[in-house]
Amino acid sequence: MCGCKASVPSTKHYSVNPASPQKSPPATAGMPKRMPIAKQLASIKALEKGSDLEKAVATAALVYNNAADPEGKLSKAETKNLLQTQFLSFIQGQENKPKYQEVISSLDEETEKKIDFEDFMILLVSLALMSDLLQEIKNMKTTK
Repeated sequence: MCGCKASVPSTKHYSVNPASPQKSPPATAGMPKRMPIAKQLASIKALEKGSDLEKAVATAALVYNNAADPEGKLSKAETKNLLQTQFLSFIQGQENKPKYQEVISSLDEETEKKIDFEDFMILLVSLALMSDLLQEIKNMKTTK
């Protein structure tokens, strides 16, 4: 195990409170504009013939990397904001679930503490697994 909170059963889990979603901060006037994720993804030669799953993981990595600091990490506050703006469909409606509250509440503790990509992905998967949207996706018919 990586030792992160989401993979260690005896510790607290990450948590996110989508009750008050925040908008992404506007681009600063002096800052260069980032290339859109789709364009970044298209520029990765190894993914030209990549599967949908490979592209999904690459997209998650690009979203994280675009928000991360120069050391490749996000503060808990930044992580919470990123989830509220980029993962809202998965976390909406989960506010009253105790497991969700436990996972989310840890992002409100020590908000300056940093989260690396591995912990971010574990957090992302954990939130997706408890999501009502995942159940809807599972129930979707794949044939006509």
